Amino acid sequence: MATQESASASSPHPGEQHGEGLQSRLNWLRAGVLGANDGIVSTAALVVGVAGATTAVAPVLLAGVAGLVGGAVSMALGEYVSVSSQRDSERALIAKETWELETMPEEELAELEEIYRARGLSPETARTVARELTAHDPLAAHLDAELRLDPGDVANPWAAAGASAVSFTIGALLPLLAILLPPAELRIPVTFIAVLLALALTGAVGARLGGSHWLRPTLRVVVGGALALLATFAIGSLLGTDVLG
Repeated sequence: MATQESASASSPHPGEQHGEGLQSRLNWLRAGVLGANDGIVSTAALVVGVAGATTAVAPVLLAGVAGLVGGAVSMALGEYVSVSSQRDSERALIAKETWELETMPEEELAELEEIYRARGLSPETARTVARELTAHDPLAAHLDAELRLDPGDVANPWAAAGASAVSFTIGALLPLLAILLPPAELRIPVTFIAVLLALALTGAVGARLGGSHWLRPTLRVVVGGALALLATFAIGSLLGTDVLG
């Protein structure tokens, strides 16, 4: 909160909205990277496990497609429910602020002045800023100052669900193709290499978007993915054709 307030005090109102829009886009990019990462790991673990049990193509293809479709639907549904809850909360806050501005405009103006005084502006400047912003767009001014909310940027659950499903599908296609296209003796090593390289890329991109150094997050993702592949491959190899018939 202190960081947000100091940033608000040191930059003009339009600049704040631009920064928040950029942050929102970065959040979407991070969600896309995580969705792709989930698609890579979960689908790769599934097909490698089945490929460890049999060299037949049909079971691997069936497992991979089922994992891709089920995972994409699950990711989309989860994202839709989550973002719908966020949207409902945002709409409720906007409705409440709209009602307060209609029923008690003077009290709301005084509250806005107090917010800007608390952020370091002099009483005269805070009063001027509050009045000018209220004259321009009172709802936007109060939502930004009090709630850090942009009324024109309410969360869209359908867009979130679609983006999540698409990113998961793109990630899942990589291990599916890597396990199906090479000859039988090369399927597992090719899939391991392709998946670990892809995980290294998503880990580095995620770290970059998060503003951290790329090495440690990338190693975490790669090591975690490698352990998942090794575990499912070992289980598939141990069970072998006894389970598959």
